[in-house]
Amino acid sequence: MRASGLLLGIASLPGKYGIGKMGNDARKFVDFLKASGQRYWQILPLSPTSYGDSPYQSYSCNAGNPYFIDFETLERDGLLDKSDYENVEYTDNPNYINYGMLYNTVYKTLRKAYKRFKPDSGLTTFVEKNSDWINDYALFMALKGENEGKPWYEWDKPLMMAEASALSNAKKRLGDEIGFYVFLQYEFYKQWFALKKYANESGVEIIGDMPIYCAYDSVEVWLHPELFQLDENKKPACVAGCPPDAYAAEGQLWGNPLYDWKAMQTNGYNWWVKRIAFETDIYDILRIDHFRGFAAYYSIPYKDKTAANGRWRKGPGMELFNSANYWLGRKRIVAEDLGFVTEDVKELLKASEYPGMKVLQFAFDPNASSAYLPCNYDTRNCIVYTSTHDSDTAKGWADGLSGKEFDFCLRYAGIKDREQIPDALLRLAWASVANIAIAQPQDLLGYGNETRINVPATLGLNWRWRLSDSDLSPALSKKLRTLTETYNRICRAPVAACAKK
Repeated sequence: MRASGLLLGIASLPGKYGIGKMGNDARKFVDFLKASGQRYWQILPLSPTSYGDSPYQSYSCNAGNPYFIDFETLERDGLLDKSDYENVEYTDNPNYINYGMLYNTVYKTLRKAYKRFKPDSGLTTFVEKNSDWINDYALFMALKGENEGKPWYEWDKPLMMAEASALSNAKKRLGDEIGFYVFLQYEFYKQWFALKKYANESGVEIIGDMPIYCAYDSVEVWLHPELFQLDENKKPACVAGCPPDAYAAEGQLWGNPLYDWKAMQTNGYNWWVKRIAFETDIYDILRIDHFRGFAAYYSIPYKDKTAANGRWRKGPGMELFNSANYWLGRKRIVAEDLGFVTEDVKELLKASEYPGMKVLQFAFDPNASSAYLPCNYDTRNCIVYTSTHDSDTAKGWADGLSGKEFDFCLRYAGIKDREQIPDALLRLAWASVANIAIAQPQDLLGYGNETRINVPATLGLNWRWRLSDSDLSPALSKKLRTLTETYNRICRAPVAACAKK
């Protein structure tokens, strides 16, 4: 079934409160997708961000980002007055997120809502349904606040080691603060599922994103050290990353603790089964980041400053996904199979039958027959991208092209100059045999790398760019719909989540 969509994180939605939110601005984007004939909205992880602002380095695998909670919805629910959130400076530039300003303003507003909140049966049901993680997460965040934001491995030893008496005392001492963080997650997921319902009823499905690794400073690593390659003092021996690839010429040192796959194997990868169950419940389709790490993972000595001394180690392979399929049934999953792709990765992708990813910016090597070039696609079971959050925008990539790669791109696309490349990539993606074609809005708009979302292996000005209201114009919608109709990607089948009702 041919279809298409756009990739845009919630944070990058337009709006006047400094960051994208799950209210009317999100619904307007769904309306834009529907009017443009799009089936899919691919997002970035919904997780709370920490130092570095990356949604792939979060305090929790399960929690949602409180920054995305919509103030206007809280007002309609009687939890805020307009004066509580209007006339507050959330950003110094509407096109770029200022995380420091958000930290100093958003939580103050959300605390006002918490003070007005009266626990109800919905909260009770939410806590019961999410008992595996919600109370642990709320305690973790309350303790983090008490410790001035320090990572858990810098707390006093009884808390760092999660000793039972220390945790019991903390729960008594921080009861109200724990309640605040439970409240935030309750409101987050209430708004998220309302947005997802609106999207599904509009014929739009959500493709979510699951990072493969947990951050070192996360509740999972703090309370479940037995699942990770840690010593008796909870220090990692080795950490995650990847060798040089198309995204980072010197490799990447991520710093995440590595999983103890042997320990996980002993109970049938139960932690992963639960995680996949949770993620596939909140999305229609789940993209698993760094899929190749399940075939083999890159292990870097903990104290190294670069990824140069890393070594490949065998991962769990299909055994993990067989366990998930046994307990959950077959879920709709997309494998992010980019980077250093070896035969074992190809074999795992084939065995899983998950669609992989094709990024057109990797396609135009004139000296090799690239698997990313549309004429070489050997299956429809894939998703083709004009760009991703980790790459240049289409225009940014075109601006940097030179030599034989530039000449080959023009020749293959049948165009004459650099300015035509972004639209040519859109046509090549939408015309391809891939079941799904995805673009970023920046590529439709012809925006350069000033709107790039992330440069891997760097800290600084990442995860900041946002759409403007004026970007989602009728003219842009018409352009996208015409492209989609031309290449037979208008999908009129009912969304599965709606069909079940």
